[in-house]
Amino acid sequence: MLEALLGFGAMLALIFLRVPVAFAMAVTGMAGFAAMRGWPSAYAAAGAVVRESGFQYLLSVVPLFVLMGNFITRSGLSKELYAAAYAFLGHRRGGLAMSTVVACGGFGAVCGSSLATAATMSRVAYPEMRKLGYSEALASGSIAAGGTLGILIPPSVVMVVYAILTEQSIGKMFAAGILPGLVAISLYLLAVQWTIWRHPDAGPPGERYTWAQRLGALRDVWGVLVLFAVVMGGIYGGVFSSTEAAGIGACGAFLFALLRRRLDRSVLSTVLVESARTTGMLFMVLIGALIFANFINFTTLPTDLKDAIRHFDLSPLAVILIICAIYIVLGCVLESMSMILLTVPVFYPLVQHLGFDMIWFGILVVVVTEISFITPPVGLNVMMLKSLLPDIPMRTMFRGVMPFVVADLVRLAILIAFPSITLLLPRYLG
Repeated sequence: MLEALLGFGAMLALIFLRVPVAFAMAVTGMAGFAAMRGWPSAYAAAGAVVRESGFQYLLSVVPLFVLMGNFITRSGLSKELYAAAYAFLGHRRGGLAMSTVVACGGFGAVCGSSLATAATMSRVAYPEMRKLGYSEALASGSIAAGGTLGILIPPSVVMVVYAILTEQSIGKMFAAGILPGLVAISLYLLAVQWTIWRHPDAGPPGERYTWAQRLGALRDVWGVLVLFAVVMGGIYGGVFSSTEAAGIGACGAFLFALLRRRLDRSVLSTVLVESARTTGMLFMVLIGALIFANFINFTTLPTDLKDAIRHFDLSPLAVILIICAIYIVLGCVLESMSMILLTVPVFYPLVQHLGFDMIWFGILVVVVTEISFITPPVGLNVMMLKSLLPDIPMRTMFRGVMPFVVADLVRLAILIAFPSITLLLPRYLG
């Protein structure tokens, strides 16, 4: 266990020294492996990881979903989603903030990235909220929190990576995220209402739409509904695999952007380059994490964790709560993909040994990762929003997201207490 702890300490030290996370994990893993087995074995193990990661068929789903999300982002669909949500909710106090949350949920259903969702909606929703007189805290908080829905509502790249690491069904992971995603949206709407109850001037009501106007706004978002239905329906109906669904989704998003005349040669080039860059970054982090995980697996850490549980007589629920707390703390210094790739190989055998459902545990991992996106001192969504809205003080942004953090903690408690919420759809689908 001492070797593993020294490895974690060395890796975190490199990260604090601003070494890229992928290289920090790879260097630490190789050095640790070499210290235990020798450098020839370390080189051979690292080469095997790179080769297997490059040729693994299931991982091809990652660049395809990334490409789909980038095409959707460039198609300008976010404005129509926001307009549709505003048509139904905008006339209420805090209605624009609630519309932002709902639109983020819809955008996340075809994007799969929290940062991209928050960045896109900040350009659409924030000017409208400020124009109506919304407080900076509520406006920025609802965007930052709503953006986190991008990695929970399927399709989600984070879910894909977790499913591959734990050898679970990607389709079942996607199904398991739907009901927790709806719970998240509902609790975020309650968080907006709580903010308005405490500060009535923070979110003035907007214009009331007629039912004819509302139905017209819904017609403008047919693209999201069709794309989501084709990709998810095809997976759940057994028409095609998750990888084939990602390819169909990327093709559908390309055609959608083309039909909306948002795609020319320059935009296409930008989308392809951005997708390649993001995919390369994800694969580098994946390879680094797998090298580090190989080193951890050769230590006694997994066995020592099981022995510690028996020694301290911890209940399985207590272990889950401790793991969730560790994720929230790690979220202060690591981004989501690095955190999942680093910790899942360590916690997966332990959680499986305790008899928990790994699909359920995967959703918990995604939820606590979402929480880390908006908690201080880092909060990647908040940091990204700060770069787009530099006039808003950081303190104001973190004050705005705190009601949503509380809502997230309530959601986490609900999902732990009632696993059936997460597992209902995967069991129904068989």
